[in-house]
Amino acid sequence: MGKKRIVKKSGGEGEGKHRSKGKSIKKRRLDTGILYVHSTYNNTKVAFADSKGNIITSSSSGSLGFKGAKKGTPFAAAKVGEVIGEQVYAMGAREIKVTVKGVGAGRESSIRGFMSKGLSISEIEDVTPVPHNGPRPPKPRRV
Repeated sequence: MGKKRIVKKSGGEGEGKHRSKGKSIKKRRLDTGILYVHSTYNNTKVAFADSKGNIITSSSSGSLGFKGAKKGTPFAAAKVGEVIGEQVYAMGAREIKVTVKGVGAGRESSIRGFMSKGLSISEIEDVTPVPHNGPRPPKPRRV
């Protein structure tokens, strides 16, 4: 039948002091912040920072469980935006500035997923690096 369990009730030492093993987010109250969206062909990374630029929370398509080519899809980017949006909404931030970098498929959909949680965006800035002139061309081939 198995062993019988004996449950001991402790007086009060150490009760309620256990923490969950997951990532803990500091409960801070914010009014404004900056949302950084980095979208490549293979992945979409989203980070939220305070007005000074200190990263508070971040997520990516790969961290949500998407693998391979699915990480670069607009659906995965929208899910990343929703996850970050829930965390930012809980902090109390309502006025957000967005900085977008990269040429991937998740640029707009991550912002739409973020906005679906009831947050207003004041400004969207594109900081994608654009090459001008580029590298020196190769020498002509000698045959």
